[in-house]
Amino acid sequence: MMDCSVQNNSKQVLCRKLDLLLRTGQLLMESSADTSRILRNMKRAAAYLGLPEENLHIGIDYYMLTVNLSDEEHSFTKMQRCDKHVINMTIIQDVSKLTWTAIREDYSLDKFSEELERIATKPRVYNEWMVAICAGFACGGFCIQFGCDWPAFFYASISAILGNRLRMYLNHLGSNLYANFAVAAFVSTLLAWASALISTPQVMSYVPVALQPLLYSETPWHPLMACALFIVPGVPLINFVNDMLDNHIETGLVRATNTMLMIVAMSFGIALAIKVCGIDNFVKDLSMTPHHTFGEYALAAGISAMGFATIYNTPKRLMPWIGIGGIIAVCSRNFINLGPSNGNIGLDLGPIIGTLCGSAMISIINIKVVHVLHTPHQCISIPAVIPMVPGVLMYRALYGIIDMQGIVGEVTFATHNAINGSLLIIMIALGVAIPNIFARKWIAPNRRRKLQTLIAERKARGKFVDLGELPQ
Repeated sequence: MMDCSVQNNSKQVLCRKLDLLLRTGQLLMESSADTSRILRNMKRAAAYLGLPEENLHIGIDYYMLTVNLSDEEHSFTKMQRCDKHVINMTIIQDVSKLTWTAIREDYSLDKFSEELERIATKPRVYNEWMVAICAGFACGGFCIQFGCDWPAFFYASISAILGNRLRMYLNHLGSNLYANFAVAAFVSTLLAWASALISTPQVMSYVPVALQPLLYSETPWHPLMACALFIVPGVPLINFVNDMLDNHIETGLVRATNTMLMIVAMSFGIALAIKVCGIDNFVKDLSMTPHHTFGEYALAAGISAMGFATIYNTPKRLMPWIGIGGIIAVCSRNFINLGPSNGNIGLDLGPIIGTLCGSAMISIINIKVVHVLHTPHQCISIPAVIPMVPGVLMYRALYGIIDMQGIVGEVTFATHNAINGSLLIIMIALGVAIPNIFARKWIAPNRRRKLQTLIAERKARGKFVDLGELPQ
């Protein structure tokens, strides 16, 4: 193995290129890109850097990236740790564009490095209060999907806004990430419980008559189901399934474990609030079947999709389409899922088929839309399907396990919710991933030919590394 610290100009240039390649992958991994996308972007960056594909070996793990460039006589290996995992669609989009632009416009290494650091240090698109407010209304949109009325929508939103803002404050203090999730879920649930008391006759008797129609909710307990859903890790869940489908098993399992810890923390906070408040009907038996018009479904879905997109730091220019995408996904799901058996209009095929079809539909549409908006498929498809993530079923399952007291049916309750929640997550991920996977069979050859043409031009200009010219 060759030592990159050796003072040789050609080796220093090569080692710098490997550093830039690792930095590209690090930005993507720490921004929650799926593993297949990271690999594609790193290979494209390697083509720009002049690293021959036949000699390049890339290893991707959740916490560590490794690149090796070797032949029979030389071997250069470098590694990069990935620690700060967030969700940042703007970085995913910008890095993808940079890898194409750099090779097409023949960037210098200094220029490429400057652009990477500009992307890495770019301020987030939305400030924390805007994210908290938008995510709060996204939870209110979830509540509408569960059957609440519009006063309850605002109660759920306010509870989520304050709980989420508290979580952000605790993050700044440096306290444990999972503890922060638990505290935020606890506070949000307490606030939602307090809001439910407003609709009681005792409190309403003190409310002016003119305000009673605005403050009274016929579904006062529904906000407790949705107020903490800003915590549900939809992107890691979908990435986990995508990684497993693409045979990136180890990275997928790490994502799954991290996701489960977040859900456990959220469920613990909710369970503690339930014990404090002395209520549990919203966890065990409160109906989640909505009876709204499709116009209300559409409005709530658009609000939820765009609200969660702010959490993911999605570029503002994509927001209108993400809202439309959320409407397409959720309304398609609801029409296929609901029907006469539950007093709604639709095909009555159930949530499993409905979720698969809704997520697949927007994913198929987005295969074409990405060429119009010039953004990765992940950046517009995942926010659109997040309003379908079954967060309530997941924490109902975990609450059932946490609260087991030996009563008949408790295991059935927990298992039923766990299986249904897991199936819905898999259907969402399959719906997003499978159309895109099939589309690659038509899209990938064209992109490959385009890349090969650019590579050939760079080789003709002597831009590629020749390991044979390096000293042994």
